[in-house]
Amino acid sequence: MVGLQLGIDPQQLGLEFGGGAVIGGIIGFAAKKLAKVIAIIVGLELALFKFLESREILTVDWAALSAGLLQTGEGAASSGPPGWLSTILSTLSVSAGFTGGFLLGFRRG
Repeated sequence: MVGLQLGIDPQQLGLEFGGGAVIGGIIGFAAKKLAKVIAIIVGLELALFKFLESREILTVDWAALSAGLLQTGEGAASSGPPGWLSTILSTLSVSAGFTGGFLLGFRRG
């Protein structure tokens, strides 16, 4: 009775939640696989830099390399989401399903 008063269709809500969960699961699985590939590439690149530096072919400024990463992290942490509450409330059913599916897919990947 309360669902009808608010204009909420339980069937539509279930379809949105289920669809979000399936899409989230697929994207989570793919994201974990992609993250592994990127981690391997970055690790190989850093190992190559260290090898070339040990042979005195290349000089790497490791402090400048890590400082750029720290500045990027600080910039991302300082910005706040504008209007985040209304955004969350308007997409709650799809985002809840997507989040659950993403976490399940990421864990299985």
